Amino acid sequence: MSITRFKLVFFSPKESTSKILDHLFRTFPKELGNIGDYEQCAFVTRGTGQFRPKQSANPTIGAPGQLEFVEEDRVELVVSDMTGEREELKKAIKELKTIHPYEEVAYDVYKLEDL
Repeated sequence: MSITRFKLVFFSPKESTSKILDHLFRTFPKELGNIGDYEQCAFVTRGTGQFRPKQSANPTIGAPGQLEFVEEDRVELVVSDMTGEREELKKAIKELKTIHPYEEVAYDVYKLEDL
């Protein structure tokens, strides 16, 4: 069985990062954050995000039409896909969207290569 690995990167308000990670690691202990003999691995970088909600938005932070700046974390973690069908990755992203406080979750996915 071949394991495909991805890196999931998402952004969250700093106050929510630990809660999100704890939830994801509890929900997907075999699929998320495992590197060799280590588990619950993540890299977190602090920065400032900006956005302007459109009039049709229902923002958690800020108000429609107003530019907002938020202290956020960039979170990176490895996703191990056991099936090769990206099912674990899809489930993790769906769960991230459920637990995340933002109406729209900004995330990136990178396929990792073993060299």
